[in-house]
Amino acid sequence: MEKLTNIPKNLQLLDQQLFEQVGNIDILTAITPTNLKEQRARFFESRFSSNPEFSYNVEDINAFQKKRTLYSLEIEQIADDDLRELYASVIESYVDKVDQYSSTGTPEFLYNSLRYFGEPHLKDMRNAQFILHLPDDEVPDSSSQVDAEQIVSAMHAFAQQHGYEYQIQLEDSMIANALVSGNIVKINRNAKISSIDLTALLHHELGVHLVTTLNARSQPLKILSLGSPVNTRAQEGLAILAEYLSGSLTVSRLKTLALRVMAVDSMLKEKDFKQTFMMLKEDYKVADERAFTITARAYRGGGFTKDYLYLQGLSQILNAYETHESFNNLLCGKVSLEQLDLVSRLVAKGYVAAPCFISPALANSNKIDSLHQFIAHAIK
Repeated sequence: MEKLTNIPKNLQLLDQQLFEQVGNIDILTAITPTNLKEQRARFFESRFSSNPEFSYNVEDINAFQKKRTLYSLEIEQIADDDLRELYASVIESYVDKVDQYSSTGTPEFLYNSLRYFGEPHLKDMRNAQFILHLPDDEVPDSSSQVDAEQIVSAMHAFAQQHGYEYQIQLEDSMIANALVSGNIVKINRNAKISSIDLTALLHHELGVHLVTTLNARSQPLKILSLGSPVNTRAQEGLAILAEYLSGSLTVSRLKTLALRVMAVDSMLKEKDFKQTFMMLKEDYKVADERAFTITARAYRGGGFTKDYLYLQGLSQILNAYETHESFNNLLCGKVSLEQLDLVSRLVAKGYVAAPCFISPALANSNKIDSLHQFIAHAIK
């Protein structure tokens, strides 16, 4: 089919209307506790006996009205079948996201998280157990650790090298060491990581999350900035794949991802922060600060199940990387693996632009040693 040179005006209008309704819904920012430092201190002072009581700063929205508006968007006017399917699926996923966002900090949040992300199954648990039984890496030299200011400096250099435009913010109340929100990279002011973890962080946050944001913003339509349904699995799978291909995916890092699976499973069963924390501490000998961070990730918002998807995402994305001819189209925006073929067809039709930026680890991958190849391919 001949490539389109102009997007129809009615499609541009519908696309803009959808973006205006849901473009500001940011679940990760919403579920970041505003009192994380205080509650961490309180938890340790209680000798792990008093569960944290996290608070959140979430914009009040009329969920019913917003969902009603989403369903009233006239997607039947979209002539192309693939494009209409993409918009319909994104609208449906944002109906679930609206419920998740508006229920932050309430008992309903867990249900909405399960409805959107699902929960770990037996295969996920077996993958986690397999990794947790692997021998540990050599312990990094503590003198090679870098702090937040050094992370910022390294990110500036990485972004400049690859031509990324972005903003950076140091944050006091973050669970993660870093995260990307739009084109803003947020860095935990208290972060201290090893030099190899810094390399992983650069390829993970900038090389994938920022790259897909920038590629999405270069599209003629905003739909891929919003993202395909549950694109989290592909996004995080891509980000871990970038760590792997850059030679910075360590067994220690994989164990952290495996512990997240165990923490989500415990959260769903016990629904008790201190029990999950003690499970990590006693069963897997996790240090207190690390155990708190992993547990807080699972309990934030009221019960966030996303963290079990990282290993699952790596397995699926690694397979796609090795077998799918149009793999790089995952970088067009926030694309789910399930809709890669659909998006590739839209690229061929001219509705979606091919990615401007290719993740550096994909463009120039390192030679991976046989042990790490075996471990990565053993995850199913």
